[in-house]
Amino acid sequence: MASMKILSLLKSGVNGSTSLKQCKLLHQKIVTLGLESSIIFSKNLINLYISCQDFHSAKLVFQNLENPLDITLWNGLMSDYTKNHLFNEALELFEKLLHFPYLKADSYTFPSVLKACGGLEKVQCGQMVHAHLIKCGLLSDVVVTSSLISMYAKCGLFGSAIQLFDEMPERDVACWNTMISCYYQSGKFAKALEFFEKMKGLGYSPNSVTYTAAISSCARLLDMETGERIHQQLVNDHFSLDGFVSAALVDMYGKCGWLEKAKEIFEQIPVKSLVSWNSMISGYSLRGDTRSCIELLRRMSKENTRPSSVTLSSLLMACSKSAQLQHGKFLHAYIIRNKIRSDVFLNASLVDLYFKCGRVETAQNVFSKITKKSVEAWNVMISGYVSAGYYLEALDIYNDMKLAGIKPDAITLTSALVSCSQLAALEQGKEIHKCIIDNRFESNETVMGSLLDMYAKCGVVSEASQVFDELPERDLVSWTTMIVAYGSHGQAFEALKLFNEMLHSNVKPDRVAFLAVISACAHAGLVDEGCHYFNLMVSVCDIQPSAEEYSCLIDLLGRAGRLREAYAIVQSNPHVRDDVELLSTLFSACHLHEDREIGEEIAKVLTQKDVDDPSTYVVFEKMYASQNKWNEVRRLRMKMKELKLRKKPGCSWIEVDKRIQTFLANDKSFPLVDNVYQCLCLIYSDMENYECFSLNSKGDEYYSQPAT
Repeated sequence: MASMKILSLLKSGVNGSTSLKQCKLLHQKIVTLGLESSIIFSKNLINLYISCQDFHSAKLVFQNLENPLDITLWNGLMSDYTKNHLFNEALELFEKLLHFPYLKADSYTFPSVLKACGGLEKVQCGQMVHAHLIKCGLLSDVVVTSSLISMYAKCGLFGSAIQLFDEMPERDVACWNTMISCYYQSGKFAKALEFFEKMKGLGYSPNSVTYTAAISSCARLLDMETGERIHQQLVNDHFSLDGFVSAALVDMYGKCGWLEKAKEIFEQIPVKSLVSWNSMISGYSLRGDTRSCIELLRRMSKENTRPSSVTLSSLLMACSKSAQLQHGKFLHAYIIRNKIRSDVFLNASLVDLYFKCGRVETAQNVFSKITKKSVEAWNVMISGYVSAGYYLEALDIYNDMKLAGIKPDAITLTSALVSCSQLAALEQGKEIHKCIIDNRFESNETVMGSLLDMYAKCGVVSEASQVFDELPERDLVSWTTMIVAYGSHGQAFEALKLFNEMLHSNVKPDRVAFLAVISACAHAGLVDEGCHYFNLMVSVCDIQPSAEEYSCLIDLLGRAGRLREAYAIVQSNPHVRDDVELLSTLFSACHLHEDREIGEEIAKVLTQKDVDDPSTYVVFEKMYASQNKWNEVRRLRMKMKELKLRKKPGCSWIEVDKRIQTFLANDKSFPLVDNVYQCLCLIYSDMENYECFSLNSKGDEYYSQPAT
């Protein structure tokens, strides 16, 4: 009687009503009664320990059995292991089973084994199991073959998975679901939808799992048309929407921007799961609607649904998108107050929030408190600095990451290269290039595009050209980057040649590409060619020029001294007539060619449009000085003094021994200041001596002073 009561307690306890302490007491009672060798008691005790998440004790119970001669015992433990992602333990148990006498693995054993192989991506182990299944004749079992297909798909061998699927003599809905789910989980969403349509065409009736995967694929592809059609089919078939399908529909409509429809379905869900709450919050988050997100969080709390890190990450993303610092701080306080354990995504979301809201120091503080910094955390910090314009700090963090032994990924390298591009830090960029080769990222289009941009902006055109030639695939951005590199470094004919190559490659140029080629013409003085490409942009490519394109055309004509033609273009276009940047470009050209008449007209407009900008006065002053009109120079200086305008100090930097040092005009606060100024004095002295030498060597008397 006692043994039957214990067995009853063991079976009822698996439902979660028994604590670990009670489980151990039952275990103690079984040992006391001498029942520890009983297969049925051991099997139920193992299940109870697994339900209490005590896998070690479950394993010990199994190991203490002298003769575990019941295959269901092995199958049950292997299944429990794989359900809890303990794949290594499952394979170890299978290995032991193969060497155990009098027992033979059956059709219930192999699905768990194959799931473990797929989870660990141990394709060789899976192939050995496949060979064993062929010998045993178990491939006729639909469940076993479905598990084998899933294993191949998870290991990335889609060819083998499809071949197996095609060779199956009999298929069921679960088998189709395996293929569709594998494509979805591997990011092949279009393929998942293709199989979904194929399944229906062959007369199979999709179930909840099928519809969930298909609708989720539509969400990832932002294909609302297909998603809406599937939804309509569900309605027409009077399909009962469970929590999974409803949550998938909410997610799909939310991601596609139809929040009203998403909300309608969400409100119809009788018992809302965490997934459905997350889907609705994610929809509002994509729109940056923080108020609606926080309102949903309050409703969750009232309905006793505890938010996950995914929930809070979506909420923080909404705050980042809308730069709502107060809402973000409220959520940060909520996380601390409720002692929610921050994972990788939550920490990254917090750092990103503070960067987007301009609170760089707070972002640094959050980052410093992360105990185990993953590559994702480092990436958010580096990209955050880059987006805030803190390029030196971004490179410092990148170097700290390497010192910490964290292996960079594509996002890390791309962000670091952006910093190098902005700072023209060539040596650091070359080091990152070596890192790209070492980590085999040469096939990554984004990384290689950033590398091309870095070399181009650092002026190393030959290296940029080599990277361009080695690109796995050339998109419009990479073509444009290379054209800009040639054009800005005096190789205008190469830029024009490359632009024409791009046209012949059927890559349609956008306004940025046209800007690049017209700018290249401007730098080389190819006025007619530049005008040709401007007209091509308007007449053939139907791109209406904005202020930027007109500015480039004005610069082209201005450099060539065709100032009246340029000024006429400005005057004849009302939408650019008063554009400050465009007028400033033409004004600089007037100074270059000493055209005071047009220059004075433009200067009057500029000083009226932007009274706080000292640059117009400075250029105008130089123009008068070049013509020895010193009274006008004094008048302008008095005017600047009256308006309290000061020329902004120039800033420059230099990279020495992989370190970047910045300088401001009249700055004396940097290291080795005395050495630098002493060096400058020597350079000035040599320049003066050289100028004196050059001037006097042309006269009747030849003299020069010795260099200091």
